[in-house]
Amino acid sequence: MTMRDRRPSQFGALAGVQRAGRAVGAARARVVLSLRMKLIGVVLVTTLAALMAALTAMVVVDLRAYHQAWLNDMSTQAELLGQTSAPALAFDDAKLARENLSLLRIRPQVRAAAVYLASGNVFATYSASASENRFPRLPEPDGVSVRGRDLVVFKRVISNGEILGTVYLKADYELYDRVQTYLGIAAAVLAFGMLVAFALSSWLQRIVTRPILSIGTIAREVVEQRDYSRRAQRLSDDEVGELVGAFNDMMAEIERRTAELERSLRDNATEVAERRAAQQEVMRLNTELEQRVRERTAQLEQVNRGLAEATASAEQANRAKSEFISSMSHELRTPLNAILGFGQLMHASNIDLPAAKQKEFSRHIVHAGNHLLKLIDEILDLAKIESAQVMLSLEVVALDALLDECRTMVAPAAVKRRIQTRFPAACTASVKVDRTRLKQVLLNLLSNAIKYNVEGGSVIVEVNDTASGRVRISVRDTGPGLRAEQLGALFQPFNRLGQEATSVEGTGIGLVVTKRLVELMHGTIDVSSTVGVGSEFSIELPAAAQAAPRTVQPDEAAFVSAPRSSRMGGLAEPLLLYVEDNPANLTLVQEIVGLRGGMRLISAPDAQLGIELARAHQPQLILLDIHLPGLSGIDALAILRADPSTADIPVIALTANAMPSHRERALAAGFFRYVTKPISVRELIDAIDAALSEAD
Repeated sequence: MTMRDRRPSQFGALAGVQRAGRAVGAARARVVLSLRMKLIGVVLVTTLAALMAALTAMVVVDLRAYHQAWLNDMSTQAELLGQTSAPALAFDDAKLARENLSLLRIRPQVRAAAVYLASGNVFATYSASASENRFPRLPEPDGVSVRGRDLVVFKRVISNGEILGTVYLKADYELYDRVQTYLGIAAAVLAFGMLVAFALSSWLQRIVTRPILSIGTIAREVVEQRDYSRRAQRLSDDEVGELVGAFNDMMAEIERRTAELERSLRDNATEVAERRAAQQEVMRLNTELEQRVRERTAQLEQVNRGLAEATASAEQANRAKSEFISSMSHELRTPLNAILGFGQLMHASNIDLPAAKQKEFSRHIVHAGNHLLKLIDEILDLAKIESAQVMLSLEVVALDALLDECRTMVAPAAVKRRIQTRFPAACTASVKVDRTRLKQVLLNLLSNAIKYNVEGGSVIVEVNDTASGRVRISVRDTGPGLRAEQLGALFQPFNRLGQEATSVEGTGIGLVVTKRLVELMHGTIDVSSTVGVGSEFSIELPAAAQAAPRTVQPDEAAFVSAPRSSRMGGLAEPLLLYVEDNPANLTLVQEIVGLRGGMRLISAPDAQLGIELARAHQPQLILLDIHLPGLSGIDALAILRADPSTADIPVIALTANAMPSHRERALAAGFFRYVTKPISVRELIDAIDAALSEAD
């Protein structure tokens, strides 16, 4: 506040003196009656008016400032709640919104609060008491309003230009209480002021009759010259002298207050400087707050990226599960097809099978059953490992005896594919492992090395000691090798060594089980591969002292039987083409067709050869597997339908894919019927009869 702004209040007494001087001048021109009462009345009326005006202005200004400050405070509170609730609205986190609202308990004036979604629904609420649990059904436009004794605030939550929701606050509107307080204070001040004015007027009226003119003159000079050191000369000790003394005392007081005002101005300047410094400190704190907000935003962005990566990982896991279900449906139904199909043929009471054929059918059933058991064991092993239910019995195991057992067990598969196997001539190393699980690991690595090797290739097993006191067992093959991206996904569940061919049996979880079994035995596994050269799988296990020799149990003998030829009818019989890469399934269908009779059967192991045979022999019916090496059954059907010479031949899908989506896709592609494995003999014969009837 400047000197000019404070001048009217500082010279109020002097103005009163000036008015008194003018009153004395007017009294000279007329006869003054009852001067005492008039002076008292003038003083009282003036004092009353001044007090009323001052109190009214003070109360109005203070109430207006209090009202505006209360509105701003509630608006700021709503905006802060909107900023703190924006992440909760963006991530649909009602718990975080409720925690933000619960902080209002430090503001007892706030009785209720709520956060609405952009749709208008209530997202989170807060109430100071049970009686304040009623909230507007829908948010209103932004604004602050007074409703009776309540102050209601609505504030939209906007982030990046997008309206996320609305904040609602209801607080006590304390202005009415403040008005009542001010009225009481004003009444007390008025009463006290009027009493003081009456006393002063009673005292002054005795001494103002004579010295008014001189005092008025000096008062005017003081007002005009602003020289507060002027004093009236005291000429006597009577009432006039007392008036002069009082006037001089008043001037001295004015001079003193003026000096105090100047000191106050200097103090105000100091206070302004301090407030400016405080404002700069607030700005610094705001800068720090903005920096913290940026850091928090960066953290939220990092969390969002983590959530996105987790979402992508979850989606990948879901895709892997879906692929696993599809793969398991095919892999499990393929051996079941041979088991149930040959079982039905052997169980049929109207068929008298010779002993050789019964032995052959039994061999197929046993082989398919063993394969099915292996698939189930792999799935159960993975499930046990995932649920931490695998119990290991660690012992000292001599590798020479264990490797001999493994060589004996993989020898038939190696001979069948003309794969040469080389094991260490003399191995003295021993490891501390679970013998059964290590044998399972080695058999899986050796089986993969043979299964995915080239025809006539080789598999080399080496055992070496490492510098860290561990034993390294390596299995190296001469297969086609793996690309870098295939190596990256090699130990993921249901990945079949990164191979796209569906002609190789397996679930794609053997390596996952192998890796986790090695890790459970405190070992490690790694792989290196070169495309066109081969792959090498190595495991490192804790070394141990030489173990005692272990008796090797002979494996169960494999059942071998000679393949049978299909039955051929006369040349006039309809011709059936069966495209199948599984010999057991082919033999089963040959027997079913022979059981039906009246048909000739030719077969092809892949789709490309099947298409060529169909074009060359023009069969009356084609049985087509879906999962074939190279070209799939769906693609083969499209080629047959596009060729005019084979477009009208009915094609029956014969596959282990039993998922409804696969059936719908196949029928939509143009298959006449969809028969799933394991094959129902009756269903297949009915499908064949229906197709031949329609062709006729």
